[in-house]
Amino acid sequence: MRAEFGVSERFACRVLGQHRSTQRKHPKTPEDEAALTADIIALAGQYGRYGYRRITALLREAGWLVNLKRVERIWRREGLKVPQKQPKRGRLWLNDGSCIRLRPEYPNHVWSYDFVEDRTHNGRKFRMLNIIDEFTRECLAMRVNRKLNSVDVIDALSDLFILRGIPGHIRSDNGPEFIAQAVRDWIAAVGAKTAYIEPGSPWENGYCESFNSKLRDELLNGEIFYSLDEARVVIERWRRHYNTVRPHSSLGYRPPAPETFIPARPVPQPAPATPGALPLAQRPTMN
Repeated sequence: MRAEFGVSERFACRVLGQHRSTQRKHPKTPEDEAALTADIIALAGQYGRYGYRRITALLREAGWLVNLKRVERIWRREGLKVPQKQPKRGRLWLNDGSCIRLRPEYPNHVWSYDFVEDRTHNGRKFRMLNIIDEFTRECLAMRVNRKLNSVDVIDALSDLFILRGIPGHIRSDNGPEFIAQAVRDWIAAVGAKTAYIEPGSPWENGYCESFNSKLRDELLNGEIFYSLDEARVVIERWRRHYNTVRPHSSLGYRPPAPETFIPARPVPQPAPATPGALPLAQRPTMN
C-alpha cells in the first residue's frame, strides 16, 4: 500500500487498523522450541491418554520452566489428540454409602475397592482387586489372580491393615465377594465400618470407578498379556507409576504418593577444646 499509494507507514497502519510494531518487530522462535517440542511429543507418545495439562506437569517435574499456554500451542500445532471429557452422570442423594454423603476427610478415613476383569492372550480371564484411599487417591494394592473370592478379599485387607492401619469406612458395591457374611463380620471385628452403595448405582463409588476407568484406558486397552505372571508385573509397575509419577488433576497435578528421599543427618563433631578448659565426658550411647 505504501508503494502503490505513496503514503507513510503510520498512515497505512492507521487505515488498516494494524499496529505499527507488527511492521517493525520480526517474530523470533525461542531457542529451546525444538527441544521442548521433542519432549512434548515423546511424553505424548509414552502417555497416550494424557492431555496437555498433565504433560505440562511432567515437563515441570523434569525441570522445564514452561507456561501452560505454550504447551497447549505446541500441542495443537503438532496435532496431538486431547482426551475426551467424561460424561456427567446423576447421583442418588439419599444413600448413606454414596461418595456424596460420605466424603473422605483425612487419610485412612474411607477406602474403596472393586473388581476389574481382563483376559490374557489365550483368552483366559483374570480378575484384579483394586483398593484405593479416597482422600489421598493412592492405590494401596492391586491383587491379580484367575479367581478372587471373599477369602482373597479378607487376605488383601488384612495385609493392608497391618501396613497402613484400620480405616474408618470401606466403600464397595453389592458384589457377592463384598457382602459375604464372613467379610462383613471380619470388617466389623477389626473396628472398621462398611459403606455399601445403592444397587445399580456405580457412580456412587465414584473414586474407585474413576480409578478403574484410568486403569482400563491407560493400561489394559493397550497391553497384551501372554501370561498371568506378566500381567502381575506390568500391573504392579503401573500402580507404582500411578502413585509416584502420574500427575493427578484433583491434587493440583501432583502424584498421590511421590517418592521422597531423606538425606542422611550429619554427625555432629565435637567443638575444639579451649586452652585451660576441662575435657568433657563422652555421652553414653543407647543400644
